[in-house]
Amino acid sequence: MPSTPSARTAACWPSTTSTSSPRTACTPAGRAAGAARNATEVEKEIYAHGISVVEVKRDATGTGMSMVRGSRYNRRVTSATTMDITGPAKGNVQLQTLFSPTAVQTRGTNNNCANGYTPWGTYLTCEENYLNVISRAAGDDAQRSAKDVASLNRYGLPQNRKSPYLWETAGTADLFARWNSSVTGAAATADYRNTINTFGWVVEIDPFAPDSVPAKRTALGRFNHEGAWPAEAVAGKPIVIYMGDDSRNEYIYKFVSKANWDAADVGKGMAAGAKYLDEGTLYVAKFNADGSGTWVELSFGKNGLDAANATYAFADQGDVLINARIAGDIVGATKMDRPEWGAVHPTNGEIYMTLTNNSNRVANTATPTGNQLKPDAANPRYYEDLKGTTSQKGNPNGHIIRWKEDAADVTKLTWDVYLFGAQADAAADVNLSALADSNDFSSPDGLYFDKRGMLWIQTDDGAYTDITNCMMLAALPGKVGDGGVATAAGGTQTRAGAKATSDTLRRFLVGPKECEITGIAMTPDAKTLFFNVQHPGEETTPDWNAKTFGSYWPANQADPTVKKRPRSATVVITRKDGGEIGI
Repeated sequence: MPSTPSARTAACWPSTTSTSSPRTACTPAGRAAGAARNATEVEKEIYAHGISVVEVKRDATGTGMSMVRGSRYNRRVTSATTMDITGPAKGNVQLQTLFSPTAVQTRGTNNNCANGYTPWGTYLTCEENYLNVISRAAGDDAQRSAKDVASLNRYGLPQNRKSPYLWETAGTADLFARWNSSVTGAAATADYRNTINTFGWVVEIDPFAPDSVPAKRTALGRFNHEGAWPAEAVAGKPIVIYMGDDSRNEYIYKFVSKANWDAADVGKGMAAGAKYLDEGTLYVAKFNADGSGTWVELSFGKNGLDAANATYAFADQGDVLINARIAGDIVGATKMDRPEWGAVHPTNGEIYMTLTNNSNRVANTATPTGNQLKPDAANPRYYEDLKGTTSQKGNPNGHIIRWKEDAADVTKLTWDVYLFGAQADAAADVNLSALADSNDFSSPDGLYFDKRGMLWIQTDDGAYTDITNCMMLAALPGKVGDGGVATAAGGTQTRAGAKATSDTLRRFLVGPKECEITGIAMTPDAKTLFFNVQHPGEETTPDWNAKTFGSYWPANQADPTVKKRPRSATVVITRKDGGEIGI
């Protein structure tokens, strides 16, 4: 999961935006002080957020990679890029803004996390922590309908909520004002009260058509999208995409296209995306204690999602999708321990999803308050884990759930917990997967199956970093049901997969201090592996005068004595003998 940057780049580019806000220079010591941001800094940040499309190629030796400078494919998709709104929520009154009164377009994609690759060759980027850039004024509830207030609160934007980035404070220019999701005009078409509703979507980008307009595919629902992972496309059958909402006590979703897959659509870009992603059915998962489960349909007029609902009176399907979280609440979906990355096994079709952690789980004997929940079978552990002398309670180390779907009725599923994150020497009812020193881990996040069926697991951890840094592991998983019934710490019964061994799960690499290991991809021949080291040194407040940071990576990669500010980077791995990675 991306987190708020702890440092800013030192140089600022010249502004091209007219504004009445005073201009001050960016400082080498990060963000300039003050309650109001300076416009030059914010403008730089707006254009720095988003997605990079970059063409790379192998070098002459076949072992290195380099960027193809000047490639027609290289481009940036930023927080200011114009995007189409497509699918059932297109034109919905809750998406009207001053920029697009007809609610058919918006600008920008923000705080993107994981991704997905479509069978027709486009890229899906997913908006997660978009609340970092959106604020709402005190007293705004009085300007709203009860439905508006319910939606805003459910999506984490109560009145008088200031965003961490404070972009809206940089001036009155539209580039900045649009980040204030408050009522300031006579109608939604005169202000940006609906800005919040234009984020939280899956965005499709065609990397092979630089002039194409990205699209927010609303049929896939609005929430804190960690990613969107398609199952293998099968001719004559629908496209199926799995998604997680990365927040505590949120849901796992599935989208099934109305159109059946036709391989002739490979290479047809955004037109194919419109065919498969703009019409279909969104479902949310319910995991039962007996190891069964169901996908509950989130369609207007079904399962209580209608205008007569006492909790929230839905107006139409666009309303259901804009408020997918509320729809999930109403149908009784299972609240999960932060659903993050998903992956579909390439040979048996079983689906895996990481559940990173959840400090809101409380003991079965407790009385939950606020957002607290007792454990359930699919999120079964409540225990204490010490980080040094600091107590961490709930499910601090996370787990990976998996399921298989009934071939005769794909709304039915069978599930178990593939792996439980834990310290190797933890109690047996915490370390239910019998992890050892060679493969123990905490807070699973990134997840990826290569074409051979090897599963790669990445961590974004703060619970176990007193022992080791974030890491990537390689696994050879079995299948759903290869374990049995188990009782987890705290007393909840669950379904646990087969215990791990050094032959089925092994640590592949460990990252630098205070980083996240994320963003994995592999070439089809399995000879080149890409992954990202994100925000090394993020937990330590920099001392800009002494130039001391929590990490000095990658500048100290070759020489440990070098002490330069840390940078995120993409790492490319090849074998010295040119063979396949991981064997």
